Amino acid sequence: MKVLVIGTGAREHALCRSLSLDPDVTALHCAPGNAGIAEVAELHQVDALDGKAVAALAGRLEADLVVVGPEAPLVAGVADAVREVGIPVFGPSGEAAQLEGSKAFAKDVMAEAGVPTARSYVCTTAEEAAEALDAFGAPYVVKDDGLAAGKGVVVTDDLEAAKAHAAGCERVVIEEFLDGPEVSLFAITDGRTVVPLQPAQDFKRALDGDEGPNTGGMGAYSPLPWADPKLVEEVLETVLQPTVDELRRRGTPFSGLLYAGLAITSRGVRVIEFNARFGDPETQVVLARLKTPLAGVLLAAAKGTLDDLEPLRWSEDAAVTVVIASHNYPGTPRTGDPITGLDEVAAEDAPHAYVLHAGTKRDGDAIVSAGGRVLSVTATGEDLAAARERAYRAVARVRLDGSQHRTDIAAKAAGANEAEPAGESAEA
Repeated sequence: MKVLVIGTGAREHALCRSLSLDPDVTALHCAPGNAGIAEVAELHQVDALDGKAVAALAGRLEADLVVVGPEAPLVAGVADAVREVGIPVFGPSGEAAQLEGSKAFAKDVMAEAGVPTARSYVCTTAEEAAEALDAFGAPYVVKDDGLAAGKGVVVTDDLEAAKAHAAGCERVVIEEFLDGPEVSLFAITDGRTVVPLQPAQDFKRALDGDEGPNTGGMGAYSPLPWADPKLVEEVLETVLQPTVDELRRRGTPFSGLLYAGLAITSRGVRVIEFNARFGDPETQVVLARLKTPLAGVLLAAAKGTLDDLEPLRWSEDAAVTVVIASHNYPGTPRTGDPITGLDEVAAEDAPHAYVLHAGTKRDGDAIVSAGGRVLSVTATGEDLAAARERAYRAVARVRLDGSQHRTDIAAKAAGANEAEPAGESAEA
């Protein structure tokens, strides 16, 4: 099988790493990719938002499967363009991807499907926003209706800050605050059959103790020792399958990766949001635990044959990912700084720990930072404590001037099988 992955981040590096280990994959390509992905896949330049260009590249490469990683190309309809030329593609249509592209659309689908979620109002004027904020009270949850690269959500006790965020958006969804720990649950679907993956938890705030501003995600772990063993089964029954069924009923079947961001509240499971693709950094830990070869699973979803698939096989090991971010992230990041120590991790820590690249590029013989989240250091171990120790040992070998990372990823869960603190966060 020849596979083409679209995207540039650590999520795409995690996908490419898993695909490169799949014996059925005879050629692996990525566009545009990054410095780390170049070690496992052949890179190509393409405008990831240009469906015709992506489809043409897939045709030239004689790809048997195209995997669209990020949300923006999906919402732009890139998967549709690839399907139109007859190449199987893992990723929903532009219309179905509105489940992530529009919070209001997602709320409407959930209402029709009977999926439990926070009560909400869609607001387009300052007056409507003020009324909604008053109706729910603090903490205020204000979500930009469109894509915002993980920074479109504000959760605050400051009414003026909530109003200011609403005023800066064309259309917002204002909703009740959901208490309880958060869980990310991915599912692979062909539009009819839904195959859930293992749950993960990520860390959105920039600083230890869940302090600081929201980010795209500073780390993640899986499994969740504190979660109800029946959680996946319950979410499949009450959230994932009803959502896929409702989208098919509307004539916009969802095929690809359905990501449910969940709050485990005192009143039960509630959906915070949906995403239409693998999340970052949860993908890094989920794929680290998947034993079933990945390519066949993604191809089955693309071809509508998931029903024929054998049950997925999972490692009993735990996985932890720690994100190393640039100076000033999540503000405007400093880029162009050299990264060293990657060879040491490969020599000393493999195969239990490895580095997935996100915002990197090659500059001559050096690898330099090229974005906000630069690297995802991922490790596995017999339990979360062992995985954490390996991850942070590898993090300590990496040198990037001015970089930052959290030191408490999975600490509570590893120490006492406890969930992380309550709170509602931005999408990954």
